Amino acid sequence: MTTKKRSTAAAAKQEQLLQYYRDMILMRRFEEKAGQLYGMGLIAGFCHLYIGQEAVVVGMQAAMEEGDQVITGYRDHAHMLACGMEARGVMAELTGREGGYSRGKGGSMHMFSREKNFYGGHGIVGAQVAIGTGLGFADWYKDNGKISVTYFGDGAANQGQVYESFNMAKLWNLPVIYVIENNQYAMGTAVKRASSETHLYKRGVSFGIPGEEVDGMDVEAVRKAADKAVKHARSGKGPYILEMKTYRYRGHSMSDPAKYRTREEVDEVRSHHDPIDMIKARIIEAGYATEDELKAIDKEVKAVVNDSADFAKTSPEPDPSELYTDVLIEV
Repeated sequence: MTTKKRSTAAAAKQEQLLQYYRDMILMRRFEEKAGQLYGMGLIAGFCHLYIGQEAVVVGMQAAMEEGDQVITGYRDHAHMLACGMEARGVMAELTGREGGYSRGKGGSMHMFSREKNFYGGHGIVGAQVAIGTGLGFADWYKDNGKISVTYFGDGAANQGQVYESFNMAKLWNLPVIYVIENNQYAMGTAVKRASSETHLYKRGVSFGIPGEEVDGMDVEAVRKAADKAVKHARSGKGPYILEMKTYRYRGHSMSDPAKYRTREEVDEVRSHHDPIDMIKARIIEAGYATEDELKAIDKEVKAVVNDSADFAKTSPEPDPSELYTDVLIEV
């Protein structure tokens, strides 16, 4: 990186922004590669890409501590990477291989890592919200100082179990942060067509849960809001809602032609609000890195992603006997 001497604060800022850039580039390149493997028939079933939304999970994870828990829905690959799960293991799971985090049995939507405090990957819309609230209940009961970060989308925000969870979380002041990743479309339906209250951060008002709307395309804005929410939850004040206004560039899943929105709409967001371009511009403007240095980071990340794809392609498929494992625990 640049050798110009900086103050301690400036050096810390430089390191922080470069880490944001590296993390988001990893997620972007990983998802692009996953899309390629899906097109080649190496990933079966559903595959929901996170391209465009990278700032949300990177900013949130940066505010968390070791031992805090994460749970999300089926658009989950980037959340795994943010939790420190290795690209090799995630890609191997996507391709249904033995070297995957769920030994090839979970696929795109159902990965899990107890070691990294990542509790899934859930295919049922909104179901993870109740489980994430349960994780917060465990933290509250154990009084361990940890928090649960529970992600769900704008479509899931209309599910009944979400409001049951809100009620219980506030009743006991559980340390849960509810992150609504509002990417504007629930499958193919715009928020305004399905939600009578389109300001989703207000959904906790009747329960006494504070919330705020955040520019989910700006990783620094996400980090700032995350710091506030984490402090609130960890100090015993109970749950907090963050509505991240973000945008997915691809369809809802790989089979979605996304005809419900115009190409001009997508291009406008890509051109003027892309989270990676935004942080890249700030890094260069501040003199924290040059264009060539950032390209070098991108090259390093591509090597990691290509390696993960090679690992996935060459890993064996699970033995048929794996069908009978992890189904029942006898005590």
